[in-house]
Amino acid sequence: MKVILLQEVKNLGKKGDIVETAEGYARNFLLPRKLAKEANVANVNQANADKATEAFHSAKKKDEAVVLAAQIEKVTVNMKVKIGENGKMFGKVASKDVAEALISQTGIDIDRRKIELTENVKGPGEYTAVAKIHPEVSSKFKVIVEAE
Repeated sequence: MKVILLQEVKNLGKKGDIVETAEGYARNFLLPRKLAKEANVANVNQANADKATEAFHSAKKKDEAVVLAAQIEKVTVNMKVKIGENGKMFGKVASKDVAEALISQTGIDIDRRKIELTENVKGPGEYTAVAKIHPEVSSKFKVIVEAE
């Protein structure tokens, strides 16, 4: 029996997939739990339209991410940290601090969990950070750490 999956089902497929299953499995498990619907002509056409709409929206989000990545690559974030007499830094600079500085200096709002520093910040200098905006799009930008 052919069914259209409404949710991801382990070992069967993802949402929107049209799969062939045993009739008992479909009638006794998938359909009553609303994990799938029968693959008749109307439902197949609706599933294809839904996939096309989802593809359009994901392409639009990716295009927006590419534009944002181009903006971020031009940015240089300046940060001031306290440094002791022996040249050691008090505390550390984390991705959260870089995200806050990026938002305050440029107005570009990015989730702090999507920003990673490529290396540990051990003192004043120039470092590189990566912003993962979209699963397929990431952008590198400079972080300059200076003594207060």
